[in-house]
Amino acid sequence: MTATPVVDHSTYDLNLPPWLQECLIHEHSNGDSSEDSNLICRAFNFAYRLHEGQYRKSGEPYIAHPVTVATLLRDLGGDSAMIAAGFLHDVVEDTEVTLEEIEERFGLQVAQLVEGVTKLSKFNFSSKTERQAENFRRMFLAMAKDIRVIVVKLADRLHNMRTLEHLKPEKQQQIALETKEIFAPLANRLGIGRVKWELEDLCFKYLEKEPYRQIQELVAERRADREARIEKVTNLLRSRLQKLGIHIFELKGRPKHLYGIYHKMQRQQKEFHEIYDIAAVRIIVETNEECYRALAIVHDAFKPIPGRFKDYIGLPKPNRYQSLHTTVVGFNGRPLEVQIRTLEMHHIAEYGIAAHWKYKESGSSNAVVNSEDEKFTWLRQLLEWQQDLKDAQEYIDSLKDNLFEDDVYVFTPDGDVVVLAQGGTPVDFAYRIHTEVGNHMKGARVNGRWSVLDRPLQNGDIVEIITQKNSHPSLDWLNFVVTPTARNRIRQWFKRSHRDENISRGRELLEKELGKSGLDALLKSEQMQLTAQRCNYQTVEDLLAALGYGEVTLNQVVNRLRDEVKKQQPVEEIKPEAESEYIPSTSVTNLPSSTSKSPIAGVEGLLYHLAGCCKPLPGESIIGVVTRSSRGISIHRQGCENVEKVPGERLIPVNWNPIDDRGRPLTYPVDIQIEALDRVGVFKDILARLSDQNINVRNAGVKTSYGKPALISLSIDIRDRQQFEYTINKIKNMSDILNIRRLNKIDNS
Repeated sequence: MTATPVVDHSTYDLNLPPWLQECLIHEHSNGDSSEDSNLICRAFNFAYRLHEGQYRKSGEPYIAHPVTVATLLRDLGGDSAMIAAGFLHDVVEDTEVTLEEIEERFGLQVAQLVEGVTKLSKFNFSSKTERQAENFRRMFLAMAKDIRVIVVKLADRLHNMRTLEHLKPEKQQQIALETKEIFAPLANRLGIGRVKWELEDLCFKYLEKEPYRQIQELVAERRADREARIEKVTNLLRSRLQKLGIHIFELKGRPKHLYGIYHKMQRQQKEFHEIYDIAAVRIIVETNEECYRALAIVHDAFKPIPGRFKDYIGLPKPNRYQSLHTTVVGFNGRPLEVQIRTLEMHHIAEYGIAAHWKYKESGSSNAVVNSEDEKFTWLRQLLEWQQDLKDAQEYIDSLKDNLFEDDVYVFTPDGDVVVLAQGGTPVDFAYRIHTEVGNHMKGARVNGRWSVLDRPLQNGDIVEIITQKNSHPSLDWLNFVVTPTARNRIRQWFKRSHRDENISRGRELLEKELGKSGLDALLKSEQMQLTAQRCNYQTVEDLLAALGYGEVTLNQVVNRLRDEVKKQQPVEEIKPEAESEYIPSTSVTNLPSSTSKSPIAGVEGLLYHLAGCCKPLPGESIIGVVTRSSRGISIHRQGCENVEKVPGERLIPVNWNPIDDRGRPLTYPVDIQIEALDRVGVFKDILARLSDQNINVRNAGVKTSYGKPALISLSIDIRDRQQFEYTINKIKNMSDILNIRRLNKIDNS
């Protein structure tokens, strides 16, 4: 490995922050600096040399960006590996340097951080649903491997937001929206308050320019009056606190960030002059006991407003935020928010996970999420959902809900705290305790009284779940539970409870595809067992059940079975004796959508129909057969057994017309029936997937019965078999879908 060239710090053509200047001077002067300092200096010199000659949109040297990112990470309490990664986070993407060279020069930790941030930089969160969901999944896996990756990315995003004015307006909007929807909530979940507030204000500036300007001006106009009131309050409280011997680290007012004021105006439907608590008083003391003593002094000096006290010390937020919040009637009868916390709590509120590294007893800088660390329960839950929620849209919706929504704290009868998403119900609570508690839930008592199961729980509720051995979930629960865990467990129960029926349906599907003869022997064969394992099921029965309720498709099973058979008997091949009526082995009906141009080239002006025996689809090779009936030309798939018996003089060459006489793609109607768990919105979600593929719905009908799955009948227009199979598979992969099949309306020729 070649040494990193030492660059004379006096030649740098930018203003370096004092901490970096001091580090470089010390490095050049005696060369006996600490290992951490040496790593940081080497990373800077390497990045400086690689980015030399590169400039940002603002016109400043590109190296200014990694220097700012590294400085932000240092201010957040990041270790030397994080700071080094801050300098190097763009070199792999913007230069010829490889990750292997980064590891060789700076070690495995730095290389892994750079790799993680490089991958995150390639994500496009405004992309289509499936790609967006995959991006989320990869991001949270990277976070679980080393949480520091996302902290480096947040520092990178914060500096990019600070310099957003140098980009085009449409790019500003795109980046600001992505930051508001993803990165600001992530900063909040990691507890990094100072990053979250600044990101939100910067997003507000670009996404709501006029409201931002108005609130900025209004806050500035009332600054003098606000500061005078705050000073009067702080002087009074300081005097009383000192009189009782409470040590004060900090006592001052702080203005609320602009987006926080705007969000409150929107949420409460109020004008600016109706929002009184646009500033708050923060008291930082030494111990938890002093927090509560200080609270008593505040309530003695000012009248507390009922219902506006929150104890986040006894019940910390999931991001570890702790503080006492109270709102009192201040001078001139105006409400005033007061926050009371210790110095350590303040660091955690400002720096979040970084404060965790600073204060944790082990002193290690390893930030990998482990199963014992309750501080990352929310992240582990997101990783669990990645396995539970296979539907992309549902995963994204659940993810954004989890990032944004506040949590509700409720208690078990034994006093244990259970954290639920906002709007969580007794059913969500039951499944949070244990799957079996939810599956055998008969009722619930909230605060000692019987409660309806769809009642949203409130902070402080004491919840007791009543179970009974023969009780089981209701499909109706899917209409009101809010947690993905509860929703998924309910669906799993219904799939398992109909196991025999699903196994029978799966067997029927295989029988229609492969033929009845020899099926029993085939299901007991080694090839079928290997097929089940390839599909991630332990037994053949598990595979048949999954096939029956649509978790795996018929094509997947048959194709993998054929692969296993070919491995042992390469000469033989399983040939289907009959087409299954189940998707995806289907065909379209014999009438095309309205168009003046014939969809079949070679039969213009003649009567024709699509043969029911082989059910040809656009994209497949076809042949015309002159029938002896009055139905004209019968269109078959080439290779159809019925065609082989037809004399050559009755055969005519035909092919598909891909477009009509106006240049538009030809489409064909197909009727399908979907069996789905009956929940609010399932029909809308199915239509959304059809809309994503630009598929027109000609007709639709829904039949529901209490306690039974919904039957949805659709007539849709498709272009060809490929589009049809792709779309149907997308619907099949929805976790609510139990089965899907084509309604066969074609008569045999």
